[in-house]
Amino acid sequence: PRVELAWAMKAHQHAQVYFNLISSVDPKFLNLTKVDDQIYEEFRKTFGDLKIDVLDPEELKSEPAKAKWRPFCLRFEGVVEDFNYGTLLRLDSRREYTEENTIFGG
Repeated sequence: PRVELAWAMKAHQHAQVYFNLISSVDPKFLNLTKVDDQIYEEFRKTFGDLKIDVLDPEELKSEPAKAKWRPFCLRFEGVVEDFNYGTLLRLDSRREYTEENTIFGG
């Protein structure tokens, strides 16, 4: 529980920074890492059927989902700083970050 709380706090700090960033720059011109295109390509290979505009928490947190997410994240060890940190995700991308619309993935 303490580790998850620490991750959640760090994720919240990152979310604030990234939200300010994506709010001030057109996202099509924004790169968060040097390997964004590679991450997206690998993401689509691994999670090709995952609906990303409205997320289903079960597709992120179930044991079968975790079995897919772990190896995906490990591909970026040594490539992306904080590759295995948790993150805050909006469940519905059309809505704001609110307690009801946010899930911690980690």
